Order: sequence, then C-alpha cells, then structure tokens
Amino acid sequence: MKSITFHPKALAFIRGQSPTIKLEIGEALRDVQKGVSLGLPLSRPMLTVASGAHELRIRSPTTAVRVFYFVKLADTIVVFHGFQKKTQKTPAHEIAVSQQRLKEVLDDYT
Repeated sequence: MKSITFHPKALAFIRGQSPTIKLEIGEALRDVQKGVSLGLPLSRPMLTVASGAHELRIRSPTTAVRVFYFVKLADTIVVFHGFQKKTQKTPAHEIAVSQQRLKEVLDDYT
C-alpha cells in the first residue's frame, strides 16, 4: 500500500472541513492507497494540472470541495491542493496554485 504525502496547505484545508467531508476524503484516499482507480463522479483526471493529477470531488448539501492528488510516484500519493468549488469550471487561479504546490512537493520529494 502506498503512503500519502501532503502539501502542508492541502492538509490544513482538509483539516478545516466538516467531519463528514473529512471522512469522505479519507475513505477515497484510502481506496487510492490500495490501488483502486476511482472514477466519476468521485474522481477525475486533471490533465490541465499535470499528467497523473486527479481531482477528488466531494459534495455536501452546503458545499462542493475539490482535493487534488498525484499518483505517478512509485511509493506515495501526493495530496497537493484543496479548495471550495463555487463555479462550474475550475478557476485558472486554482489550477495555477495547484501546479505550483505539486512542483513544491515533488521538488522536496526527489
């Protein structure tokens, strides 16, 4: 089973969510750790961020949360960005922030 590496800001974002959303994120990431390939509606590839990047799509009655993770490393899954989704399309700012955070984590990892 792969380990999980968190960008500190992604971890802080997740910790700030409601218990129900944290549980759903945790269950989904545990499945990814076990090698389960998640599909829609729970997860989708985010090629605009990077090859190997995916978006967890968690919804509650009051909010929609997105958590980006990267699966291309042999021994760890990198969780690198999270935000509350307020528009239909992922804002360009969130894409740019996620690309920078993924780069930061990968630079520290290698």
